[in-house]
Amino acid sequence: MATTNSLHHHHHSSYQHHRHNLHYQSHFGPTSLSLKHPTSTATFSSLICYSSSSSSALVTSSTTTNTSDITTETATKFDVLATHLTNQDFKKADEETRRLLIQIAGEAAIKRGYVFFSEVKSISVEDLQAIDNLWTKHSDGRFGYSVQRKIWLKVKKDFTRFFIKVEWMKLLDTEVVQYNYRAFPDEFKWELNDETPLGHLPLTNALRGTQLLKCVLSHPAFEIAGDDDNEEGEEAESRGGGKAQTKDTRVFKTDYSF
Repeated sequence: MATTNSLHHHHHSSYQHHRHNLHYQSHFGPTSLSLKHPTSTATFSSLICYSSSSSSALVTSSTTTNTSDITTETATKFDVLATHLTNQDFKKADEETRRLLIQIAGEAAIKRGYVFFSEVKSISVEDLQAIDNLWTKHSDGRFGYSVQRKIWLKVKKDFTRFFIKVEWMKLLDTEVVQYNYRAFPDEFKWELNDETPLGHLPLTNALRGTQLLKCVLSHPAFEIAGDDDNEEGEEAESRGGGKAQTKDTRVFKTDYSF
């Protein structure tokens, strides 16, 4: 009888010890970084990207990348983006672009979950051009940062007018002409057709103002010889009275500190 009790006690103790180990491990297992995306109720004031913000002029991208400069590692890094764009799934491509920007901006951005505008300058030309080339290639030159840059320069770097051009803002049905930001993601255009505005994608987070978007569009990766000179020339012509100036009576929201 004593022997039976001893075995029972030993079995019970081992079982309790095993359960204790399992409980301990469950609290200290590996964790992973999770980045939450805004819900469908979020407005564009919390996310312009998205990457994203009617254009009457045809804008094409003339920025090209020497494929020999893209390493095997770089090509692999952008495989998911390439797949989404090949499948014309622009919504997923936009989400992947956002994730990639955080990744290529460095460890601090990864831990934080978003990119500071001051970190954009540290992103390599090759990485940003690789992303842009994929967007322009799979959109017939209608999407991409280089396309957005051309529009931005065309409107003299005025972000309100840029947002209207790429239709990140929508015209309100009011007596006075007014615009407001589109609600993300439902009010953005995720299909490529004749009615899709140039430069509509990818979207860019403007939660903390337009500095991030400005730094992206000003990055050396998208500079084309003479494009800034052309902008200055058009501005000088406008000041010189070459064309009749009309007063703009449209009402814009000018506070970008969402």
